[in-house]
Amino acid sequence: MEIGTIKQRLGIVTVNAEMDRAIEVACQVAATDLSVLVMGESGVGKEFFPKIIHQLSPRKHGQYIAINCGAIPEGTIDSELFGHEKGSFTDAKEARKGYFEMADGGTIFMDEVAELPLSTQVRLLRVLETGEFIKVGSSKAQKTNVRVVAATNVDIPTAISRGIFREDLYYRLNTISIHVPPLRQRKEDIVLLFRKFAGDMSEKYKMPALQLTPDGKEELINYSWKGNVRQLKNITEQISIVETNRELSAETLKKYLPTVDSSVPVLLGKQGIDSMSEREILYGVLFDMKRDIIDMKKVISEIAKGNMPHDFLQNELHTLAPTFYSEPAQIVSPAPAPAQIYKPSTQNIPTEEVGFHEIHDVEDSLSLEKRELVLIKKALRKHQGKRRAAAEELGISERTLYRKIKDYDLE
Repeated sequence: MEIGTIKQRLGIVTVNAEMDRAIEVACQVAATDLSVLVMGESGVGKEFFPKIIHQLSPRKHGQYIAINCGAIPEGTIDSELFGHEKGSFTDAKEARKGYFEMADGGTIFMDEVAELPLSTQVRLLRVLETGEFIKVGSSKAQKTNVRVVAATNVDIPTAISRGIFREDLYYRLNTISIHVPPLRQRKEDIVLLFRKFAGDMSEKYKMPALQLTPDGKEELINYSWKGNVRQLKNITEQISIVETNRELSAETLKKYLPTVDSSVPVLLGKQGIDSMSEREILYGVLFDMKRDIIDMKKVISEIAKGNMPHDFLQNELHTLAPTFYSEPAQIVSPAPAPAQIYKPSTQNIPTEEVGFHEIHDVEDSLSLEKRELVLIKKALRKHQGKRRAAAEELGISERTLYRKIKDYDLE
């Protein structure tokens, strides 16, 4: 089938060569049973590619099931994917089929696959390698014949290095990879997409379609579009309803396009802010501060024991935390201990337990937890308890937020 026909059937609007190539790869791989990993930023339209693969495959008459792995709570995701037996847990009043059993002979699209817990990743790997799965609460392996297409906006090699994604699962999913470019790299598509979304709103609500002035087109094309096609669609729909003037200039558009925040530091460690959320930046700063404080405590401990030369200690303290000192620290050598002072015995206590810095490490950890709790409460309050919106505000998945709410007893 020609690419133009596929784009027309699924409503894909693009004249970008990289997007056309991605669609071509999806068409070529459709006839096989190979696993496919679709990669790209949030909002670029990754969900179109598993539909292309399914509709052009021999499985097109089988079930097509799309799953958002990040939206399923960690405690129930194994049951959702693989099913459970009656009585396998408290609310399991009857046996239930999972998605892999329901989609036998069809295709499963696993969006946000990097959000899967490690234990679930092991189960998924077994399905991909042997076609077998075990229901929760059962000891009997069942067979399934399912084509898996996964998608993620996470840099999986980084997730592997952090120990939150299995390397063997990555290679099993990534038999064929499809990269979907962000909207800012598809400038020739921006005005076309705007016209499509404006036309859809015009047809739906029986109103004149929006038009762009020449400077309005330039404003749209040169905008960064962090939210990609999803952001463009939302803004087009918003303007269609709110604006009475159906001709949009650059000045009008600027009222609806969020400005880029330049108050965040340009670099943080080895990563730029483009690849980090505000939450990650905040935690990075906090953990850097914690590490510096711990190092300072160790140095101060050595001062108290008299184990370091005076000049070395002064330089070391100033190097570890220069922001805490406006002038070089004045270090006073400890006076000799008076003779025959009683000291409690530490004979049976491990050395690492008597170091005072260990107690403060716990306090620092608790302090970070308190900050996280405050951020979660603030986000939930701001969005009136709507967890999906709060999770987006915090830069975490809905499943992770669900777990945090449970951990902090915020039900």
